[in-house]
Amino acid sequence: MNSATVRNLLVRGMLAGLAAGVLALVVAYFLGEPSVDRAIGFEDAHSHAHETEVVSRSVQSTAGLATGVLVYGVAFGGIAALAFCFALGRVGRFSPRATALLLSGSALLVVYVVPFLKYPASPPSVGDPGTIGERTGLYFLMMLLSVLLAVAATLVGKRLAPRLGTWYATVAAVAAFALVTAVAYAFLPVVDEVPKDFPAALLWRFRLSALAVQAVLWAGFGLLFGEFAERLLHPRRVRSGAGRPVPAPH
Repeated sequence: MNSATVRNLLVRGMLAGLAAGVLALVVAYFLGEPSVDRAIGFEDAHSHAHETEVVSRSVQSTAGLATGVLVYGVAFGGIAALAFCFALGRVGRFSPRATALLLSGSALLVVYVVPFLKYPASPPSVGDPGTIGERTGLYFLMMLLSVLLAVAATLVGKRLAPRLGTWYATVAAVAAFALVTAVAYAFLPVVDEVPKDFPAALLWRFRLSALAVQAVLWAGFGLLFGEFAERLLHPRRVRSGAGRPVPAPH
């Protein structure tokens, strides 16, 4: 794949990330923000200290939220586009659309779901402010471990494929990833700072909305970028409506 194609795919990845970010922003605003408001209300009702807001809540829930989600979408869209350039034709005889969906689904699982299951997102008023640095560090450590383990599992699967066949090699690699991830879960510290009187339903809704935002972001990116990549790499095939597997690179 030449540099001009990589550059075009990078631009399209960032645009797809931006568009997917808009979809995720809608989900975050309508599903996530009501839970955040209720959590802030819970904190205010149980706290006697009154802190002056540097940034108003209305700005946080609109411009601040939009900036964070859209920048995140563009950044991860660019990174995912570069990963797509490497993966196309190397993970199987898949079309650009299928490769983009496979990549986005894997990214959702490895980058977000695996760390989330160990250290799930928490709304305001949950967690000791003094341990935020430690909690953030543990979350990113789990994310890094997840990515490294996924890369290692992929390499193991490719090594085993000639001897076991693609199906059994994939099953063995996934099982190894799950086993080592479970060991990491067991040895990493547990973080449980939810107040005893915090509403369980509110915590559940907040975490479910956080997961929904990421799912919409990555699903939207996979669909949009897959279409962009297909039209860039195989314009004649798109016009004719035909589709054939992508040959593995030599």
